[in-house]
Amino acid sequence: MRLLWSLLVIDPLIILSTVLCGTVSQVVSLFDSSSKAQLKVARTWASTLLWIAGAKVTVEGVENLRGIDRCVFSANHLSYMDTPVMLRYIPIQFFFLAKSELFKIPFLGWHLKRAGHVSVPLNDPRAALKTLTGAADLVLSRGVAVLFFPEGGRSEDGVLREFKDGAAYIAIKAQVPLVPVALIGTRDLLPMHSKTFTPGRVILRFGTPIPTAGMNARQRSDLSEQARNQVVAMLG
Repeated sequence: MRLLWSLLVIDPLIILSTVLCGTVSQVVSLFDSSSKAQLKVARTWASTLLWIAGAKVTVEGVENLRGIDRCVFSANHLSYMDTPVMLRYIPIQFFFLAKSELFKIPFLGWHLKRAGHVSVPLNDPRAALKTLTGAADLVLSRGVAVLFFPEGGRSEDGVLREFKDGAAYIAIKAQVPLVPVALIGTRDLLPMHSKTFTPGRVILRFGTPIPTAGMNARQRSDLSEQARNQVVAMLG
């Protein structure tokens, strides 16, 4: 969280965009229980950050999402800039599962709470399991998707780590497809522990949705491995 605060401090445009979009999000949340309007505001915020960072984003495989509204996205995690890329370019309504400390940041955290994104308590396994079950209920009750970073955090060296089973658990619990996602180039855009943007190209690749119909929770590790294998292939 210290790095994110540093970015907010060193770039006035990021401060302005975060405060403005966070405020607008709070206002529109009073009139929009679906969170669709708040997602539009978040997309605007994400577009601003990508412009500030000098990111040129290419999206591949979006045709794999045709006809899908309920699903779980399972993506690799390289940089704080992963979030703006996903916000801007995932074409359907979705919610984040994010670590609880992000919800404590003024304006950003206020938006996350009001928009209905899900806070994950990483240090309490029992509470985390309850949160995952709640996320599956969210997918079913609201007809939306959720985004999960199954590595459990950003990769220090850029090497893809093993996937935890949270995303697979949600997908199986909700009986919706698990969609592997590969992010390429965000680490060069903003490396971990860096406070400086390096303009460059980013690729966002959507893999082939993996159906979960008829699967049970005991198969979550196998499902996680299938998703990871696709991400490995997409990363090249």
